[in-house]
Amino acid sequence: MPESIYVLIDHNGTNLNSASLETLVFGQELARETGRSLHALLLGCNAQDLAAQLAEYDIDSVIYAENTRLENYTFECQCEAISQILRADNPTLLLMAHTYQNLDMAPRLSARMGKALVSDCVGYKLSDGEILLVRKMFRAKLYADVKVKSEPPWLVTVQAGTRFSDALIRGSAQVINRQVDLGSVRINRVTGETVDFAKDRVDLSQAETIVAVGRGIKKQENMDLVRELADVVSAEIGASRPVVDNDWLGRDRQIGSSGQTVSPKLYFAIGISGAIQHVVGMKSSQCIVAINSDRNAPIFNVATYGILGDLQEVVPALTKKLREVL
Repeated sequence: MPESIYVLIDHNGTNLNSASLETLVFGQELARETGRSLHALLLGCNAQDLAAQLAEYDIDSVIYAENTRLENYTFECQCEAISQILRADNPTLLLMAHTYQNLDMAPRLSARMGKALVSDCVGYKLSDGEILLVRKMFRAKLYADVKVKSEPPWLVTVQAGTRFSDALIRGSAQVINRQVDLGSVRINRVTGETVDFAKDRVDLSQAETIVAVGRGIKKQENMDLVRELADVVSAEIGASRPVVDNDWLGRDRQIGSSGQTVSPKLYFAIGISGAIQHVVGMKSSQCIVAINSDRNAPIFNVATYGILGDLQEVVPALTKKLREVL
């Protein structure tokens, strides 16, 4: 389908991947602005229910390729299935979420098809009818506008948190079943048992509200102030690296370039200076409330609301007021 945009939707067989749904929002915006058609690409086995879920969004179609060899992820079968569909349809773009699985698969797909890959994009621009892809460089200190000169389809991974899945526009789409021939694919790597990184690991990327704390908390005893605020607003607790290095919170609570990337609706930054290593992990939050005693703290540059003051005074007062109104 020339002049079309495809979005690869990841899933675990039961649920659609949230980062893929965010990428679908990216696709809806781009399709609307460029006048291209939009299609979701779903690979799997016995995933008809997931295809039906996708058909409830405002897209032109859900292309569903079912094959027993697609029940579990292998890059060999994934690449072959996608390349067969892309060669037949020749869309302009294939958008994918910037997940570990797609980081494993996308470069191989690019090499197999001889097509350009632009990774970790956060946005796009239109210039004289051409699509420029925006990606961060040097830990988000610079943004690059990337113009792809090779023939389509172009492969693009989209950073999680650049869009919000609840912004997906509802609609109605047809499901198109596609056949892919994977009988001759040789699998050289077999995935064993899939386990969680840690049973109690917190997935902050799914949190709608986060109360994050930094070096300005000064001592571990002040963590109680943070927990009280988090309880009142039903939030998860996050941290910048110094708090984790001091063992005041677990490593799974760290937010930033060496931790998790989050995009909650509400983000409290308490005693966080705003170093770029932390900001790159949370700047996509919808509303950022920064509390800091340093009026020159960089965190105020990205904050929606800034409160200048001692957190030992501000946080209890804020907690008390929120408890009264919530």
